[in-house]
Amino acid sequence: MEIRVEAKVPFSSSVVFVTYRDDMAKLLPYLPNVRAFETESRTEVGSRVDVVNVWRGGGEVPGVIRAVLSESMLAWTDHARWDAEAMRCDWRTETLALKDAVRCEGYNTFVPEGPDTTVLEMRGSLVIDAKKLRLPGFLAGKISGVLEEFLVSKIEANFLETAKGMKSYLQRREPAVAT
Repeated sequence: MEIRVEAKVPFSSSVVFVTYRDDMAKLLPYLPNVRAFETESRTEVGSRVDVVNVWRGGGEVPGVIRAVLSESMLAWTDHARWDAEAMRCDWRTETLALKDAVRCEGYNTFVPEGPDTTVLEMRGSLVIDAKKLRLPGFLAGKISGVLEEFLVSKIEANFLETAKGMKSYLQRREPAVAT
């Protein structure tokens, strides 16, 4: 299933890029669907930064999905490659639950729209292999489609919440400069 969402943040793309890459833990108070965030590793080489973050989410989980994925299982590891020259982040997400059944990957771009506005774009895909859900075949097919829709809607909503939270966060502090 395709992931495609955009949001505007009224700050320069260099400020938004660096804040998104480096200050995500400081954005937690602005992200209602995220319970915890931890950086597992970070490697810097020139204008490229590779980061592995572990996230713990929450929120409402529909009943049909709760049979497969409880709220406590809404955790994921994000493998991200940040390229400051391209103003792009390529990412791959591993769910901690159903790890073998879910494939999610894509990229975010930070597109300047004038000197003081950034269009954040997320493009990607999420695919659930119903055969790896370990459910009866007739149920796995139905659950995988519902689960894909649910997870994509959560990913897109969280992206929009992150953009909104970033705006609030940046309005309250002195912005960083891209490095």
